[in-house]
Amino acid sequence: MPELPEVETVCRGLLPILENAILQDVVVRQRNLRFPVPKNFRQKLLFRRVLTVRRRAKYILMMLDDDDVIISHLGMSGRMTIYPAGEDVPPPGRHDHIEFKTTTGNLIRFSDPRRFGFMTLTSTQCLKEHKLLRNLGPEPLGNGFSGPILAASLKGRNTPIKSALLDQRTLAGLGNIYVCESLFGAGISPKRKAATVQGTRAEKLVQAIRVVLTEALVAGGSSLHDYVQPDGKLGYFQNCFKVYGQEGKACPGCHCNFLVTGGIKRISQAGRSTFYCSRKQR
Repeated sequence: MPELPEVETVCRGLLPILENAILQDVVVRQRNLRFPVPKNFRQKLLFRRVLTVRRRAKYILMMLDDDDVIISHLGMSGRMTIYPAGEDVPPPGRHDHIEFKTTTGNLIRFSDPRRFGFMTLTSTQCLKEHKLLRNLGPEPLGNGFSGPILAASLKGRNTPIKSALLDQRTLAGLGNIYVCESLFGAGISPKRKAATVQGTRAEKLVQAIRVVLTEALVAGGSSLHDYVQPDGKLGYFQNCFKVYGQEGKACPGCHCNFLVTGGIKRISQAGRSTFYCSRKQR
């Protein structure tokens, strides 16, 4: 599933195309996505101006001039593809579900083979309290995230720190890949009880999360499975993974004999694969 860096990269790709653009046409070919597309979706959006595009957690928010907001999620395999004006547009395929065409001729196509993604509508006034957004934790790259704030949210929680970080109520936008990478960067075992990540540990974890996400954004996200950027380019942060998917290999800077120690280990936590170094992460 696309995580914060991938969704942020999509938003940054859509922004110069959609900001202040007027929607000349909206085509809905498939309404049965993760949540049904609202029946009045096309009628509500025709000739509306998109004021801006921004991200909250793993959601794409398109703010409109009538105070409506499109909330979009890429699901497991969704993607947004931009076709600039004048460029040949391939005929829609069976997985191409929604299209936006602007008055300047640009076209944005939402595709999703698994149909776990969705698009829905709300208003600016209701956005913060929308059921999808109201319980989200702080943004990890925002000013509202710090060591003390993270420590407070983890206090008294006996769940493993890996599971706590995947909980979107703790922190918005992180998924399996970036949690594994961040825990490695902070030297914290994914099996450690969340409640014990306090003080210096919490500060180190916050810094590691910021570093990992910033590097991933520079790389355009991680292109695993279905993810590509809106212009069709692949992100390349997967080439920088230190532990994720590296089972049996030596972790960066490791001086032990990984042929003896077994190197990076993979365990299952809550049905997800966790990758970590048992020597460096405590």
